[in-house]
Amino acid sequence: MITVRKASDRGHAEHGWLESFHTFSFADYHDPQQMGFGSLRVINEDRVKAGAGFPTHGHRDMEIISYVLEGAIAHKDSMGTGAVLRPGEVQRMSAGTGVTHSEFNASKTDGLHFLQIWIQPDARGVAPTYEQKMFGDDRKGKLRVVVSPDGRDGSLTVHQDATMYATILATGERVEHVLAPGRRAWVQVARGEATLNDTKLAAGDGAAITNEAKLALTATSDAELILFDLAL
Repeated sequence: MITVRKASDRGHAEHGWLESFHTFSFADYHDPQQMGFGSLRVINEDRVKAGAGFPTHGHRDMEIISYVLEGAIAHKDSMGTGAVLRPGEVQRMSAGTGVTHSEFNASKTDGLHFLQIWIQPDARGVAPTYEQKMFGDDRKGKLRVVVSPDGRDGSLTVHQDATMYATILATGERVEHVLAPGRRAWVQVARGEATLNDTKLAAGDGAAITNEAKLALTATSDAELILFDLAL
């Protein structure tokens, strides 16, 4: 079964310096029917104005993933990390016992567009850690593992039985994914348009997938998509 979460149905917050769309309940947006999907708790599509950003704030017991679409994020945290994250790079921060960080648009002239993703960990109280990696063109025409529980194929690691794939497809290109028994999936369209099996998806749309053995993603325009393979 495929259940579409339309982009237009997401929560929306406009703060002047930040425009954010919430696939699931977040901050002041609360919908008891949209509290996440399995261990996937947050998908926020954020646009941050030049020079603005999130001042230092804290997190605990959450796997936080940042995926940049346009612009660059300047990241600093209480672990001593100072980094800039650009399109093609993925960042994973395990908050664990507690971490503070800030995220700012690294440019004084250009906007920042990125996805903020939270995955609930399978263990509480782990030591905070940070990873960042460029995947770039390695996502073109295929489903590239970017986050996994075991770091396979050079992916970033999370404390959860969840695997995140990313793909960049030209119009007409197709990728397939097999869901093992006891698994569910979520597909998020970061850019462009695609079909998931026979279901049409547009930019910002998400799709919850259960009881499907095979997933076929076909780009109907140039598209960038993320697929989460999750335990039931």
